Amino acid sequence: MERLAVNRQARRRLVYLRMSSSGDRGQRPQYCRINLSVPVLERFFDNHDTRPDFRLSREALAVLLDLLSQDRRHGWGATIETLVFLFWLSSGASYRVVSRVFGMPRSTVHRIVHRVTEEVVAIRHRVIHFPRTPEDLEAVSHGFAGLARHQAFRRAVGAIDGCHVRIKPPGGPDGQCYRNRKLFPSIILQAVCDHRGRFIDTYVGWPGSVHDSRVLRHSPLYQRAVYPPPGNFLLADGGYPCLQHPLPLITPYKRPVQGVAAQRFNAHHSRARSIIERAFGMMKTRFRAIFLQALEVKPTFVPQVITACAVLHNICLGAGDVMTPEDEPEEDGDEDESEELEAASGAPWRSQLCAEVSTLEEVPPDHNYFQNILETWQPSIAAYQPCKPISLLGRCGGQPRGIPNSSGDRPK
Repeated sequence: MERLAVNRQARRRLVYLRMSSSGDRGQRPQYCRINLSVPVLERFFDNHDTRPDFRLSREALAVLLDLLSQDRRHGWGATIETLVFLFWLSSGASYRVVSRVFGMPRSTVHRIVHRVTEEVVAIRHRVIHFPRTPEDLEAVSHGFAGLARHQAFRRAVGAIDGCHVRIKPPGGPDGQCYRNRKLFPSIILQAVCDHRGRFIDTYVGWPGSVHDSRVLRHSPLYQRAVYPPPGNFLLADGGYPCLQHPLPLITPYKRPVQGVAAQRFNAHHSRARSIIERAFGMMKTRFRAIFLQALEVKPTFVPQVITACAVLHNICLGAGDVMTPEDEPEEDGDEDESEELEAASGAPWRSQLCAEVSTLEEVPPDHNYFQNILETWQPSIAAYQPCKPISLLGRCGGQPRGIPNSSGDRPK
């Protein structure tokens, strides 16, 4: 074995000396020149599209490398290690398959994946954060008012929801704790996003059998109560309680909804809150191999992988790499679980918002009502086709249908 290892190192050194003396230094990176049989790296260094192999555009990949900024004087280099990590994340393949693709040992792939994951998680506070300036907060509030199509939601500064990520459950009796209400093992990701679908807070790690309200109660977002600012609130689905303190949460009216005002409020609320479901859908579509099949890593490593995916999601949105979600939105959480969180209920605040939704909005003095009516009805008028006149006469002797003739017989 030692003799084979020495011969292998000698062959690698000979190939390197031949290629370094060929005069093409500077055209390709050193690793790519040595490993000419790696199609993934050849497409990357030839400036091909990186999204089929790594699920990130070249602009988003450049931003990620700039944020990591790890200059390693040993090993495979920051660029190659980042590509190995992204390929593993985008393909969902095992370490053995990734090692064959890149031509490196399986143990090396394992170390690279864990090390780069830790580095990406370490920069999460630079990518996943609350609005830092009053201008940013105002932009978020105006964005949610636009999503809801009503100014009553101008004080909404985020949408919160939970997402179940499939995992391979651990053995023993604790494995049953990870089965959720849909009967598959999972770990819960609680996230808050802004009006663009960018995550501003994430909390991951609870087993899938735990209810969303309990995860919320133990999250730093609820315990520290640093966001949203006073006078603002977050939008949540029916699986959460309607609160005002310590965390302002506005939920829709529970089914069955009574009254037109409550139905109208729920409709506007759903338009604005669905942005968090679209954010989850974009992340799942980008990393389908991770979120649509069981993540076959240790449960202690799953939260880091999910957090890294959330960081990459924000980086892609910032770089303009937007991916249309392909998954259907998940159903709302259970509405029948009410805990002691309801003690500080935000029902009066919700009733006030419902009253604002029911009232007419103010319009500018120069508002042209006739122009809006014409714009609304113009397609219907253009598509109007006059109907043919309906004859009341039957087919029997020119008599109307159902009327007896002179003989007293009713025509059939």
